Amino acid sequence: MTLAVVNCGQLVTLQGPARPRIRQELRKLSIIENGAMLIRDGAIEQVGPHATIASELPSDCEVVDAGHRVVLPGFVDAHTHPVFAGTRVDEFEQRASGATYEEIAAAGGGIRSTVRKTRAASEDELFESAARRTEWFLRGGTTTLEAKSGYGLSCDDELKMLRVIRRLNSRGPLRYVPTFLGAHEVPDEYRGRAPEYIDLVIQLMLPRVASERLAEYCDVFCEPTVCDVSSSRRVMAAAKKLGLRIRMHADQLTCSGAAQVAAELGAATADHLEQIDEAGIHALVEAGVQPVLLPASVYCLGRSKFPPARRMIEAGLAVVLATDFNPGSSPTPSIPFVLSLASAQMRMTPAEAITATTVNAAYSLGRGDKIGSLEPGKRADFVIHDCGDYREISYLVGVEPAHSVFIAGQCVYRRRANG
Repeated sequence: MTLAVVNCGQLVTLQGPARPRIRQELRKLSIIENGAMLIRDGAIEQVGPHATIASELPSDCEVVDAGHRVVLPGFVDAHTHPVFAGTRVDEFEQRASGATYEEIAAAGGGIRSTVRKTRAASEDELFESAARRTEWFLRGGTTTLEAKSGYGLSCDDELKMLRVIRRLNSRGPLRYVPTFLGAHEVPDEYRGRAPEYIDLVIQLMLPRVASERLAEYCDVFCEPTVCDVSSSRRVMAAAKKLGLRIRMHADQLTCSGAAQVAAELGAATADHLEQIDEAGIHALVEAGVQPVLLPASVYCLGRSKFPPARRMIEAGLAVVLATDFNPGSSPTPSIPFVLSLASAQMRMTPAEAITATTVNAAYSLGRGDKIGSLEPGKRADFVIHDCGDYREISYLVGVEPAHSVFIAGQCVYRRRANG
């Protein structure tokens, strides 16, 4: 099948070096004004000016007129928790009345609340609820997302969640990158016996996950009250021996030295980083670890300390932005909302934020050679946004800008005319 996308007001290609972008490179979007794109068998064959490509179209080519709109690579959401049962709307109300995230968790809420609901749900029930959320991501222009387990916290229930992610990947249209997060919290039955639970993760869960090929990555929530630095190091070292790449929830609630551990063990990413210090930033730079910043979780928890994005960019880190979509601390699947927060609260330019949610995010998931930019040879994952300037996507807060979404050259979502 051959497809031509023509009459693109701004074709935002992000063509550039075959690696994550840093410093001033984050602002270079390689925009083709009045551009066009030729796609064959789901892959991009050519990008260039509309006049050039439109004059040489194959006779059997299907043509999509972008209507002088903005065309971007599909967003790559590099940190989500999309499989769970129930909601935490009661905790949302408690926080509105003054309770803190930590107080709610200490009283048995938070992650453990979702664990109890997720354990009670069948695999089919979890699959159906997660599948219903697919359109939420598509409406924001997301085409690939990293998907974590972490609401099972027993071997059977963690495997159940990862099987759901595999089924979602098989069903499509979204692309899912599976991550095992057994060290997300200490479950109720192991309260006061955290070391025993970490042993369970290492000795039972990780070998099963690896043998059944259910995950590409292993993540840990490195906090003194969950999985401390020593335990995090053990879990990640065990994961690496089993062939899994590693990611890390680091320095979110406390500055514990987690960023340095992520650097020491060669993690692909260190995520959150609201409390990171200069030593942590330096360690990430030296090790080439990509920071994944999650401003929506700061906003949704009613906090004001956002990750130091500007300092990270100045230091030469290949910054990534993601939603942290989950039922408790960040119940949003919207990358456009994250782009707005990045500019308003972390002083990232709209161009930097676009790079951080496309090509840089793709490289953080080991897929930078396949997705994240609109270049010949890459998959034709792209979105036609209903605006005339890419900056409108972050400027217009709360708007769902995606007009139509394509994955491998196939239209998988189109906004209804009355939408």
